[in-house]
Amino acid sequence: MSSNKRHQPSTYRSRTTAHNLHPREREIRVAKMVNIPKTKKTYCKNKECKKHTLHKVTQYKKGKDSLAAQGKRRYDRKQSGYGGQTKPVFHKKAKTTKKIVLRLQCQTCKHFSQHSIKRCKHFEIGGDKKGKGTSLF
Repeated sequence: MSSNKRHQPSTYRSRTTAHNLHPREREIRVAKMVNIPKTKKTYCKNKECKKHTLHKVTQYKKGKDSLAAQGKRRYDRKQSGYGGQTKPVFHKKAKTTKKIVLRLQCQTCKHFSQHSIKRCKHFEIGGDKKGKGTSLF
């Protein structure tokens, strides 16, 4: 039973991804500035199209919270009157950025689809392209 294969080092290298890095290194991996064009040619999965078409790109924003939602009504009812704060307030926020969600609208059938991209500190749509040899300052 001389199996010397077991003790040989593997020939492949493991890929370093954001989840197996130290937290400080992970922060460096977050893109600082992302600039995306206002239109993008991508696949439309609506039953009318089912092909690559031109899409208008906007950034997804969260809507205003409804006061009529059951959880909000329950929370407001519990908070009313004497007794102070009734539910725990979350303070241990870990992330400094949010994942960007792009809202793509097909120009032919007006169908909306969403596409999430990586985390970044600054994000803009349709900004000036960085030319070769130009300075940012």
